[in-house]
Amino acid sequence: MNQAANFGPGGATRLTHWGVIRAEGADAASFLHGQLSNDFSRLDARHARLAAYCTAQGRMLASLIGCKHSPDDIWLACSADVLPATLKRLSMFVLRAKARLSDASSTLLAIGLAGSSASAWLGSEAPAAAWDKAERDGASIVRLPDAEGQPRWLWLGPAEAADAVLAALPALTPELWRWLEVRSGVAHIVAATSGQLVPQMLNYELVGGVDFKKGCYPGQEVVARSQYLGKLKRRAFLLSAEAELQPGQEVVWSEDPGQPAGVIALSAPNPTDGWSALAELKLSATAGGSLHLGSAEGATLSLQPLPYALPHEASSA
Repeated sequence: MNQAANFGPGGATRLTHWGVIRAEGADAASFLHGQLSNDFSRLDARHARLAAYCTAQGRMLASLIGCKHSPDDIWLACSADVLPATLKRLSMFVLRAKARLSDASSTLLAIGLAGSSASAWLGSEAPAAAWDKAERDGASIVRLPDAEGQPRWLWLGPAEAADAVLAALPALTPELWRWLEVRSGVAHIVAATSGQLVPQMLNYELVGGVDFKKGCYPGQEVVARSQYLGKLKRRAFLLSAEAELQPGQEVVWSEDPGQPAGVIALSAPNPTDGWSALAELKLSATAGGSLHLGSAEGATLSLQPLPYALPHEASSA
């Protein structure tokens, strides 16, 4: 079945499951550079950054998409259910930096744009490559990784401009957008997975979420060690199932049913039937046997191809 054949022209949908943190001030970029896994010191008006915010043990508390609206104004989109804790923790470390962090979710909204209708509406202004960014009518438009052959963009802009964007494009259902998020192979951290996963467990260094040359940030030593010392033993994989899947649910491997083999990181109902998910898994659990939800007697989970290549240690597991 060609799932993309049912996509139609695409459209736009309000991303109510996303929120926006605003970082303002002369030191906003340098402060974020010292806290997140990607390079914000060189962030310019034409690019965005995917980044992880980690504990000292390298576990992701949140994932964020950051872009500059002006030299001293950076917008950070993240899952709404981790925003309050992320904002509180980041604010603890501002100290003497000339930076002010705030929850801007009521004044800056997130809209997902996808498909041919969005491409036509954006026209020549459409950012072409993943994590490229453009400005349009006071909003930032970030190109996201494609999913199911469909181009996608994140629109971040003033609340008063959002209705005009939504009215200009066909309506895209929130469920379809969430499915495209999963199928893009880029999992964002939600409350159910916060504090559990090192960036490489979600393939973040493969999708532009980690800069290994940028220097120190919380968890940097663990993330670097995971990259350079020995083989990684866990990765993110795409799964499908007939049963409902939710972030935080455990995955069990038939060959070692006494302990979890991984966890569901992001999930959404398939537009035709069943569910799709991105799951963090032991590489050994993908080499044979069967995967199940919750227990060895749980629903069967089927591996699906990712939209990008995994390194040799994963692909040959």
